[in-house]
Formats: sequence, structure tokens, C-alpha cells
Amino acid sequence: METNLCVAGFGGQGVMTLGKFLAEATCNSTDKNVTFFPSYGAEQRGGTANCFVVISDDEIGAPLGDEMDDLIVMNGPSLDKFINTLKPNGTLYINSSIVKQEIERDDIKIVKAPVTELALELGNAKVLNILMLGVYIGYTEVIKPEIIWETIERKLSKKPKLLPLNKQAFEKGLEIGREQR
Repeated sequence: METNLCVAGFGGQGVMTLGKFLAEATCNSTDKNVTFFPSYGAEQRGGTANCFVVISDDEIGAPLGDEMDDLIVMNGPSLDKFINTLKPNGTLYINSSIVKQEIERDDIKIVKAPVTELALELGNAKVLNILMLGVYIGYTEVIKPEIIWETIERKLSKKPKLLPLNKQAFEKGLEIGREQR
């Protein structure tokens, strides 16, 4: 089985970090093959950013980015740019705090999560990517949540004060994803 995911938004939303955490956790803790392919716009913070993560039981060729099983969009321009790469019966994950467009396609599943709003309620907008990662893991179960959390915990170990907030964000995201499954 192979899962192709595109994560897209603007710089500063943690798009690359979300993809890196998913790819690293899968690579280090499972027997699956993983590819992570980042793409930045002109500027990292405020410019466009997207990445592709491929998780497969078999060897992976190049991540082409032309057909996605799953698509996470953190802003409207990313939805416009990548919606047509989502396969029929694929799943679209939307940051519904920012993305307000109506989805014209009726051949996909849609998971909405107001991650920007929830991150602000938690006290720090920077955890919106951890919220969305939780939504994705809670909905797909592509990898065990404990494995993702261990990676987050290890990557943030130099900033232990950030762990409780990130744990809270991840757990909230898992809850939202599981509710919509």
C-alpha cells in the first residue's frame, strides 16, 4: 500500500515541519519506505510552501506530486493550486479557520478543522501544524499516534517548555480527526 500526501500553505504555518515529523516518525519507527520532498516559494515566512510525503510498503520512485491520496491545505491559494491533484475518493484536510472557499468536487472526502483558531485558543498560533498533524493521524491512522508524539517530543527536547502545549495541540487534533473518521 502507498499513501501520497501533499501539505501546502504559506511559510510560517509549519507545513515543512508537519511533513518532516510524519516522514521521520514513519522512517524511524516502522518498516515502511518514506520520501519527503519540500518545495519553498520565494520567501520561507509568508511565501508559499508545500511538501510531499510518500509512505509505502514497497520501494518508492520519485514523488511526482501529480496525484495525491491526501491533501492538507492551510490556506486558500494552496487549495486552488493543489485541489486538482487529489485523486477521486481522496481526502482533503482543510484549515477551515482560513480556507473559506466552497469545494466544488463531490468525489472526495473533506475533513475540516479550524486549526488556526484552535491554536490561538491554546495560546500560540505556531501549534496549528501540530493540530493538523493530529487531525491527519487521527483520521487516517497511517501511523500510530504514539510514534508521531515520540518524534515530536524528541525534536522539541531542546525546548521542553513547548512540550505541554504541543501535546495538548496534538491530542486535540487526534480527537477532531477521529470524530470525523
